[in-house]
Amino acid sequence: MNTLYTYSNGRLEEKRVAIVREFPLVLRVNDRELATLIASPHDLRYLVAGFLRLQGFVASVDDFDLLAVCEEFGIANVRIRGELPERLRPILTSGCGTGITFALPQPAAAVPGGSGERFAPAALFRLMDELAGRAENYRSHGGSHSAAVGDADGALLFYAEDLGRHNTLDRIAGEALFKRVDLAGKMLVTSGRVSTEMVAKAARLGIGLIASRTSPTDLAAAGCEQAGIVLVGYLRGGKFTVYSHHERLAGVAGGETVPFGRPPVELSRRAAAGQIPGVTGVILAGGESSRMGSNKALLPYRGGRFIEAIYRQLAEIFTEVLIVTNTPEQYDFLPCAKVADVYPGMGALAGIHAGLFHSANPAIFAVACDMPYLNSALIRQLASQADPGCVLIPESPHGLEPLHAVYGKGCLAAIETTLLAGERRIVSFFGRANVNRFNREQIAALDPGFDSFRNINTPADYYQLREGERSDRESDLPGLDRACPR
Repeated sequence: MNTLYTYSNGRLEEKRVAIVREFPLVLRVNDRELATLIASPHDLRYLVAGFLRLQGFVASVDDFDLLAVCEEFGIANVRIRGELPERLRPILTSGCGTGITFALPQPAAAVPGGSGERFAPAALFRLMDELAGRAENYRSHGGSHSAAVGDADGALLFYAEDLGRHNTLDRIAGEALFKRVDLAGKMLVTSGRVSTEMVAKAARLGIGLIASRTSPTDLAAAGCEQAGIVLVGYLRGGKFTVYSHHERLAGVAGGETVPFGRPPVELSRRAAAGQIPGVTGVILAGGESSRMGSNKALLPYRGGRFIEAIYRQLAEIFTEVLIVTNTPEQYDFLPCAKVADVYPGMGALAGIHAGLFHSANPAIFAVACDMPYLNSALIRQLASQADPGCVLIPESPHGLEPLHAVYGKGCLAAIETTLLAGERRIVSFFGRANVNRFNREQIAALDPGFDSFRNINTPADYYQLREGERSDRESDLPGLDRACPR
């Protein structure tokens, strides 16, 4: 652990945190120094084998006569059966820290990846969820990339983490080589941007689909189109964007692939009449419900479960609704995406971060899962004023209401800094962000009793709510606390 200092509100605070390790590894092949790989210091033999495979120097594990890694001196000594080319022309790539390749191949249409496999969106979401669930170093340090390869059902076959995004694919290629697993037709998901060299490496492996949470480059899109690889970007929040070969998605209606630089195909339902574009409704369902004694979100309410009523209300307002939960199987009955915390165990602030991270829109309206008196008019007014760079938070007579507020993606960096500093309170990041307040007078015009901010914490609260329903006195229920961070 390292001693660091974080600056906030005019003062420095001491923190004990881990820093991502950077390990230089000198690669010697057939007594010739080939390159120095900058990588994370684990499973280096997979990295070396994959690097050599994707440069075209080896094709099978039988091509190695020797592969020895000395971590103490940072040297990998390799002997292969073939000879290295006399002259090698290194090419600096766009990899983190500047990657290197000796033969940046142009993907050809005849590679195995173009053999016509079809991929179901559900399998793709499953594999990306697996990737997010295993990204331990990103959660703890915020400085590593990750990648995974899975089969057509979305089952994870290989996973790798490294400080360099290209290294993650090299590691997977090396492990698959040692284990003699053919990657042709498989799906590759990555946390980083898809660039042309990533496509070239994937094409060499015969990968059938590449997907990322962010966007690809123009040359990557062109390379996938040529190589017959399905290319997917912005895979999050139950949506994704297709940049090449949309026709190979199974069970998807409509759509056409267009050249990079024009609006690409987006797989999402169209905005219904009255729905607010550009904002995602996010239900935070990660609380422990310790005072209730059972999961509040699943309590019977209005002919269903508590969270169902909130979901139906938000679905009428927003084109996308997400549920942030680390137990998605409990909410299978709801027809929307369920996403997990990127920083588990860090409370409601981590839930807001997860909602922003996975949202397909530039802003979210975040609400707790136990608030029975949501006012659609108030929610619409807040959402209509959403700013991707700001927080818009109501201020009731009880103070700020962070569990009934609008957050823009521009807040992500400030939230991540706060979480990495070990701070859990939602308002802890406000000093690092632009925060606008929706004042009491504005709220009272739409919700005079400020009932929107009441929640259910204890069995007594819940029984009062149910009794109030039966007596048709919902707006006059006593004893309900306002929402507070989980």
